[in-house]
Amino acid sequence: MKLSKYFKKFFQSSQSSGILLIFCVAFALIIANSSLGNNFQEFLNFQIGFEDIHLKYPVSIWINDGLMAIFFLLVGLEIKRELVEGELSSFKNASLPIFAAIGGMLIPALIYSAFNSGTDYSNGWGIPMATDIAFSLAIISMLGKKVPASLKIFLAALAIVDDLGAILVIAIFYTEQIHWMYLLLSFGIVTILFILNFLKVKKLIFYLIPGLFLWYFLHHSGIHATIAGVLLAFTIPTNKSEKRISPLEKLEHSLHFPVSFLIMPIFALTNTNIAFNSNMIDGLFSSLGLGIIGGLVFGKLIGINLFSLIAIKLKISSLPQNSSWNQMIGVGLLAGIGFTMSIFIALLSFKNEIDFQDEAKFSILIASVIAAISGYLVLNLSSKKIEIEED
Repeated sequence: MKLSKYFKKFFQSSQSSGILLIFCVAFALIIANSSLGNNFQEFLNFQIGFEDIHLKYPVSIWINDGLMAIFFLLVGLEIKRELVEGELSSFKNASLPIFAAIGGMLIPALIYSAFNSGTDYSNGWGIPMATDIAFSLAIISMLGKKVPASLKIFLAALAIVDDLGAILVIAIFYTEQIHWMYLLLSFGIVTILFILNFLKVKKLIFYLIPGLFLWYFLHHSGIHATIAGVLLAFTIPTNKSEKRISPLEKLEHSLHFPVSFLIMPIFALTNTNIAFNSNMIDGLFSSLGLGIIGGLVFGKLIGINLFSLIAIKLKISSLPQNSSWNQMIGVGLLAGIGFTMSIFIALLSFKNEIDFQDEAKFSILIASVIAAISGYLVLNLSSKKIEIEED
């Protein structure tokens, strides 16, 4: 009986999901650099699906484009709930993540370009622009109540705006071809979903089935399919009443466990499959490595806090409730965990250059580790300082 209670508490804890995610990253790196590395890569490259409806893809694509769309759906639901009834319901609070995300994309891209303009690496300017939602939220969740809920929501909102920006960058600058018919069909599905919301349709099935078609059409349009999760989330009905559970809250509650303890760990195992070689270490000190590390670690920190400061000084926005500028520095560092989207953009940037891809992957991994550790330490120390002052 005690064991079942322990596991119940373990799975309910957001901190435990972060620990599990970090374990999966370490485990994936061990596998990738062992005799099992080639077998694991073959498994990720193995194609499954249905050829007749153009849905036959490698396992890795199903994870990154399929399962992660569910993760984006959950994050989108949480953001919408906060916009309607929570921390982001006021314009001042809601505007800050947008300004912060813009700064967090522009400054890293400029730093990267300063190192690599006119070189063979110049096409990778989009690599340090993205924040990895899964890993950044996992790290901040490990701090538990030491960090105010408003700051976690700010990071989630910042990360999703950031990743949506990265998706737009991919669509505009890194997509070889956009299939407009599929894009128009996607727009039609989103329109239908908003009409259902306007007509106050409450049953989730009427949203989830069109949501599957939305994912299919977006995937075939050439735009990253995970955006379907966010678009679907913003059409799910909610309310401000605490007495009646809304469809949004019902779906959000249902998704928490599978996303935290199944989808995110699988995602971590897949995307940390990086085999080390000497070219990667040399790449850390090349303009490519310096541009990526400088962009993710320093660019994110400077861009997020500079643009946040400007928005607050202009009285457009306000700091997240019960937070401090020291904690904002910690969040700025955590946003430097680029990982998934950064690796994805690196693969698109250097399609036919395997050595460049390896160097970029290793630089992204090192930058993400630096950002994660430094961000965690800054947030932990700043939270202790606040507790001492309150005492």
